[in-house]
Amino acid sequence: MSDGSTAASAAEGELIEAVPLRRPGRWVAAVVVLILLALFVYGAATNKNYQWDTYGSYLFDKRIEKGALATLQLTIYAMIIAVVLGVILAVMRLSPNPVLRAAAWGYLWIFRGTPVYVQLVFWGLFGSLYPHLALGIPFVHQFVRFDMQSVYSPFVFAFIGLGLNEAAYMAEIVRAGISSVGEGQSEAATALGMSWPTTMRRIVLPQAMRVIIPPTGNEVISMLKTTSLVTAVPLTTDLYSQAHQISGVNFRPIPLLLVAATWYLVITSVLMVGQFYLERHYARGQSRRLTNRQLRAQARAQTAAGSHL
Repeated sequence: MSDGSTAASAAEGELIEAVPLRRPGRWVAAVVVLILLALFVYGAATNKNYQWDTYGSYLFDKRIEKGALATLQLTIYAMIIAVVLGVILAVMRLSPNPVLRAAAWGYLWIFRGTPVYVQLVFWGLFGSLYPHLALGIPFVHQFVRFDMQSVYSPFVFAFIGLGLNEAAYMAEIVRAGISSVGEGQSEAATALGMSWPTTMRRIVLPQAMRVIIPPTGNEVISMLKTTSLVTAVPLTTDLYSQAHQISGVNFRPIPLLLVAATWYLVITSVLMVGQFYLERHYARGQSRRLTNRQLRAQARAQTAAGSHL
């Protein structure tokens, strides 16, 4: 019995050499995809209709670079408005006050129910719809009066229109994130004597960010591409408008479209990297999946325990 138990314990302490399963289907699929990709790249590179020489000459044109900067600025300013107003609307949707809930629902109904291009057209006509704006006591006295024809700026009205439209979608994202946190979290915080702002800042929002961040990152990327519609305001300094104006002069729309698409892809790729790190930051402690470093440390610990036995 003693020899049998010693052999069993020795066998338990030995490391098992795991042989991974062979999956030839993966290699076949990878080869097929690479072949198709190589054929596409070769066909595009040898197709003279793409006019790659024109593409290369305008890829780093100053007008294109200024358009890319204006597009990035429109995206940032519009998303700042959307996030701030979206949080306010989400809180109004969750408020027990029926007036606030109805006002928030009406805002979402209008801005989600009409195309963003149509809204931008209205913002382009804002100076014609409201030639003058005045602040003061109605029917009594006006303190300040603005001439909208003189202060009209297509860039400002462009990111305001984009931000107000995006706020309707951000409100639903924030509301879904707050609703995903169990009510027991807020009840426990209240039992500990925390105020409502403290509970939201330290308990609810950190957990809700796991739900809010991924769709918000997608909305930022979507906003970057939606800026191509600001020609409805009209604004002609964004990336797409600059490429379109150049192609209208040299009559070569295909390479200029490729130039604009390249810049959109580059900016989108940078935003996706930032989104990845934000998601990983707010997802800490959520996934039970171990990292490679943790797996190696666990394997070393098991080896040390086996040798000790």
